[in-house]
Amino acid sequence: MSSTFRTTGLAVGVLALSAGAAFGQDAAAPEAAEAVEYALASDTAYIFNTLLFLIGGFLVMFMAAGFAMLEAGMVRSKNVSMQCLKNISLYSIAGLMFWIVGYNLMYSGVDGGYFGTPSPKMIEPVGGSDLGAGYSGASDWFFQMVFCAATASIVSGTLAERIKLWPFLIFTAILTGILYPITGSWEWGAGWLDGMGFSDFAGSTLVHSVGGWAALSGAILLGARIGKYGPNGQVHPMPGSSIPLATLGTFILWLGWFGFNGASQLAMGTISDVTDISRIFVNTNLAACGGVVTAVILTQIIYKKVDVTMALNGALAGLVSITAEPLAPGIFTSIIIGSVGGAIVVFAVPMLDKMKIDDVVGAIPVHLLAGIWGTMIVPLSNSDATYSVQFIGVAAIGVFTFVASGIVWAILKATIGLRPSEEEETMGMDKAEVGVEAYPEFGQGSQRL
Repeated sequence: MSSTFRTTGLAVGVLALSAGAAFGQDAAAPEAAEAVEYALASDTAYIFNTLLFLIGGFLVMFMAAGFAMLEAGMVRSKNVSMQCLKNISLYSIAGLMFWIVGYNLMYSGVDGGYFGTPSPKMIEPVGGSDLGAGYSGASDWFFQMVFCAATASIVSGTLAERIKLWPFLIFTAILTGILYPITGSWEWGAGWLDGMGFSDFAGSTLVHSVGGWAALSGAILLGARIGKYGPNGQVHPMPGSSIPLATLGTFILWLGWFGFNGASQLAMGTISDVTDISRIFVNTNLAACGGVVTAVILTQIIYKKVDVTMALNGALAGLVSITAEPLAPGIFTSIIIGSVGGAIVVFAVPMLDKMKIDDVVGAIPVHLLAGIWGTMIVPLSNSDATYSVQFIGVAAIGVFTFVASGIVWAILKATIGLRPSEEEETMGMDKAEVGVEAYPEFGQGSQRL
């Protein structure tokens, strides 16, 4: 039976029972009418909650395009096709792994522990529903899966231009199928951190910092791109292929973030929920605005010129910063939280260069450092959280992800290798591994980019 037919039938039932009560024909009619009205309200909440997951899910899915365009614009032209291939591949691998093992590892049977049951996720049969859950299980799986894929996208940008395709894809499978679900279960799966009172509304730590820690461990083991750093600590700029593409990618990510944060309310069946979602949208948007303006002002002051890439990353850092608690803060507080995220980017990018950690797109400052900041500042506006528990959560997730990722990267390096040959890296990954150049009309000129 369709949901429309069922809802219509319930409405007719309500009218019929109400009419019967009015004529005194059935003394039990008022109670029955109340029961039917309750059932109708449950159906309505189920529909709107499911719709929230689906709309939020496809907005977050569109962030995959944002990551792809951002990375395509930030790498040199000889590596653009590789980044496009990596992004469509990692999204697909994340989808398969999160269905095969990841979802239930994250949510099924955690019960205050450290991980759930590794098994495929079962969804409802055709026409079936479980009103007790308050939403469709399939919609929940889809919404959670796109978060998982976003985590892997963070790693892709950091390690761009000097990692081979297959080791990256193998790491992606392990990250999305095992590592991300385990740490996710600690909070969102009602695991041990959730029991302590750790709070991460939409994933400043559980998504963004996890991706950032995995990227950092990979960048350290992989090393920098050829020619990035001189023997005396000089930093040689390697401009990206397209600022317009990077800007487009940033705006797509900004748009997708409304699904990322807004749908993390996890309910849209009441006036209160819809009002809160609207508040989340406003706070999310203004935090990003604060991040951009702060990055623009600081780069003008420090470098005497405005760096557009810093402005783009300032927006993303503002978004990451507000993700841990986008509901509770007031507008001014949200702007400050996002502004600090933008400042983190401006100061952390050159700091990483001094450490000779090559992060092509700036994902470590944006996702790792701003993610830590956003998680640690939650108690400022959310009285249910404490700074001590927030620190325990950030530290535990960071240590686990960094060490586990490092072990996986080290095994891959020792077996199949991580880097292409010097000749292949100089040639560009498009020719070396993909076989399709993004800009073939450039001809031999692309070799010099």
